Amino acid sequence: MVGGNSLFYPIAGFASCLLFIYLSFGDLRVKIYEEPKLSFVVRNGSQFMLDGRAFYINGWNSYWLMVHSVDYNTRPRVREMFQAGAKMGLTVCRTWAFNEGDYNALQTSPGRFNEQVFKALDHVIAEARQHGIRLLLSLVNNLQAYGGKTQYVKWAWEEGIGLSSSNDSFFFDPSIRSYFKNYVKILLMRKNTITGVEYRNDPTIFGWELINEPRCMADPSGDTLQEWLEEMSTFVKLLDKNHLVTIGLEGFYGPKDPKRLTVNPEDWASKLGSDFIRNSNISNIDFTSVHIYPDHWFHEQTFEDKLKYVSKWMRSHIEDGDKILNRPVLFSEYGYSDLNENYSPSDRDKFYKVVLDIIYKSAKRNKSGAGALVWQFLVGGMPEFNDDFGMVPWERPATYKLFVEQSCRLVKVNGWTQQDKSFKALC
Repeated sequence: MVGGNSLFYPIAGFASCLLFIYLSFGDLRVKIYEEPKLSFVVRNGSQFMLDGRAFYINGWNSYWLMVHSVDYNTRPRVREMFQAGAKMGLTVCRTWAFNEGDYNALQTSPGRFNEQVFKALDHVIAEARQHGIRLLLSLVNNLQAYGGKTQYVKWAWEEGIGLSSSNDSFFFDPSIRSYFKNYVKILLMRKNTITGVEYRNDPTIFGWELINEPRCMADPSGDTLQEWLEEMSTFVKLLDKNHLVTIGLEGFYGPKDPKRLTVNPEDWASKLGSDFIRNSNISNIDFTSVHIYPDHWFHEQTFEDKLKYVSKWMRSHIEDGDKILNRPVLFSEYGYSDLNENYSPSDRDKFYKVVLDIIYKSAKRNKSGAGALVWQFLVGGMPEFNDDFGMVPWERPATYKLFVEQSCRLVKVNGWTQQDKSFKALC
């Protein structure tokens, strides 16, 4: 008995210790990583659908999220941004899921990845889910920022297998196409180290954007870009049956479209190798993407004329979504520059209101204008990531109120009774 008790008490003590640890900390992982239940956003004709209801989007761009998640000193800004977005009732954030060969690059060379940066992207996705925000993830940049197609061309050229040093060889060089496909495959099949969910199976991701603002000026006919879009959209869909796919277009009409003369800002817009209708009509493209930058496209127009043009531009593309494409139209970037002559924040608010009102009216009529993502939101203390369009939304109450009101209007149109509690205080 004495020997039995001497064995029993250490075991019992150890078990009690384990029980105490479990009761105190055993569900810690669940508490931290048990994400809110989310469903995939799907498409039904010209409408986004979520849980059987139409889903209209009020959202924003913060391209910098992954980069800021790499460094533990700047990582809290990501949570701060998502918390702010959720408090404003915003539902979708567009951000970069790429960084090639740059500082803190995700892809350091073809097929080679920095795991620390990949974990930073894991963090962005997990953090977004915690706040009920969905992500539109862009896969590559047409511009040179964060590597983009220029870096892919440089890699092929350095390895002696590139067909041309032209940036546009990104679209037609077989070696570069294989580089990009390999990147896409690794990204989509990535298992998030925080949530344990593969990206392609995660409803936090709203959709994939093939390329930000594609242009192939080496082939103004549009054939080269069209072939690339067909190939890459098909490839994404083979790997991922769950998510929506878009292109990342600016929305310019191509050289054979009559609207190039009446809706495009100027003649140059039809000579960029892209074509809104032709590109968006690809079978594996689920929704269209359009950008709105009248102050970059026009330099002589008055402010009022620019606002009139914005209405014309948006209504034209919504009409296309309804009558030709049968797809949702997402205005995935819109902004008003603070470099405009006689700029005032109230003018920027007027511009925002034109965009938001058109989306609201489209939503009320069940039309294809599915939402808009403002460019861009930041948090305080990061001026190096700002541009002439960026803003910290809560620093200007009138602007903040404008976006909150839009969220409330769209929620009422969506009829999301299950979200009444979360929006009760907001609206």
